Amino acid sequence: MCGIVGLFLKKEDLRPKLGDMLTDMLITMSDRGPDSAGIAIYGDDSDGLKVTVQSDTPESAFDGLDTALSEVLGGPVTMKVIDTHAVLTIPAGSRDAALDALGEKGLRVMGLGEAMEIYKEIGLPKDVAARFGLRGMAGSHGIGHTRMATESAVTTLGAHPFSTAEDQCLVHNGSLSNHNTMRRILTEKGFAPKTENDTEVAACYISSRIAEGANLGEALDGTLADLDGFFTFVMGTKTGFGVVRDPIACKPAVMAETDDYVAFGSEYRAFADLPGIETARIWEPEPATVYFWER
Repeated sequence: MCGIVGLFLKKEDLRPKLGDMLTDMLITMSDRGPDSAGIAIYGDDSDGLKVTVQSDTPESAFDGLDTALSEVLGGPVTMKVIDTHAVLTIPAGSRDAALDALGEKGLRVMGLGEAMEIYKEIGLPKDVAARFGLRGMAGSHGIGHTRMATESAVTTLGAHPFSTAEDQCLVHNGSLSNHNTMRRILTEKGFAPKTENDTEVAACYISSRIAEGANLGEALDGTLADLDGFFTFVMGTKTGFGVVRDPIACKPAVMAETDDYVAFGSEYRAFADLPGIETARIWEPEPATVYFWER
């Protein structure tokens, strides 16, 4: 019984308020999943590639990390440290070398992309949001998740969102019954999941479809044919976000759209306090139907 939120802003002047609005939405969903929480923010494009990493010992792990990585990559690296996470901006073209170096240092990669930053940890949404200063973050869109673990351990890596490709991430409410079969298929394709969480399997599946040439809508549509179980997926990309529910639509979901934004919540109360909600078009996403919005 996890909680999902998503917010896509249509107006540029709302960008400074994205983190504040998403934080309120996520906290409202706390009782749907108290063990961990996470959020993906799509902000301004960087000059290079942003890599979000996590460590349980951030003081020692991040001390001098930018300097050491600059020497390895042969170019400038900047670093922004926020609690247990750090966002490193690395030179274009140095992705693989950077990931190898970060892996050797035992750092966990949460996600990477030109615009996306991911923050997730064990704990209640209000505590996770406060630790990372989510209210002060700006951007064009974002998705969030609060988790009730059912099929895997309560860990930072088991928290959502899951990112398996640049500027792509996924949050999920539900359970997949064929995730072990899909795990083997995806591993053979070079998209091996790193955790036991079935949501990461779904994220790898969508990334594999996009890598094969599908667009976001086609990749989400593919989940209806190839993934068994009950699910609501919300997918973030550099240009927008998409939503799809299984053919039975077992898990709750509701959406709202105004001239200013598109909002998603596992329940209406997630966005009941958004500005202009009283005039919004509000509906429940149809089963087996793909919705997506892009800039």
